[in-house]
Amino acid sequence: MEAVRFSGSGVAGRTSLPLFEGLRFSPVPFRIPSLVGACGVGLGQRSFRGLTVKAATVVAPKYTSIKPLGDRLLVKIKSSEEKTSGGILLPTTAQSKPQGGEVVAVGEGRTIGKNKVDISVQAGNQVVYSKYAGTELEFNGTNHLLLKEDDIVGVLDTDDVKDLKPLNDRVLIKVAEAEDKTAGGILLTEAAKEKPSIGTVVAVGPGPLDEEGKRKALEIAPGGTVMYSKYAGSEFKSADGSDYIVLRASDVMAVLSV
Repeated sequence: MEAVRFSGSGVAGRTSLPLFEGLRFSPVPFRIPSLVGACGVGLGQRSFRGLTVKAATVVAPKYTSIKPLGDRLLVKIKSSEEKTSGGILLPTTAQSKPQGGEVVAVGEGRTIGKNKVDISVQAGNQVVYSKYAGTELEFNGTNHLLLKEDDIVGVLDTDDVKDLKPLNDRVLIKVAEAEDKTAGGILLTEAAKEKPSIGTVVAVGPGPLDEEGKRKALEIAPGGTVMYSKYAGSEFKSADGSDYIVLRASDVMAVLSV
């Protein structure tokens, strides 16, 4: 089935996008065979282990619009930050890839059972999406992402991730601070602190769709303290430096109480 349709009308979209933390990395590894450097030093594959490459599909200039089909949508990717918060210019290699942008076009939705289900976001919404989601496109000189609605983790109308509105079965959690001491009272350095997998639920999505296309509310409620899978979800840092994570409700393992 076709995932996208090209036509001759323009794609509308706003140019101002909110600022929020988050990285999006390419999953395809770029492997380099063993080489010998200019000084005779051998460079093995381990030297390039963290290097990844993902090329965007370039849409020819003759196509002036993109119409996603089904439950897909087109997102204009937020520009990478060129400066630090202190105003220091960053080289291209140091600029982090964003994990969000503005919806510029949406598909007609999908049919579940006998019900027609529309896409829950609209053109103009600022959204955050999963790290490895979608197909990257270069269109009209800017980078876009063609992805499915389920790849969108939430809508972000402000500059701070703490205001994220999760979609579907996603849950926004404020991560608990790591312990500063061991059980024996020894102070821990930042490097030695164990990353917690416990936090407070800030917001929850409306729930997943059942076999008839109806929403099933989540059992998790805002304000509760939960334990979640250590390697699940997408991590973000808010404007005040607090850590947040967005994950699926199925990745929440337990509710904690005192």
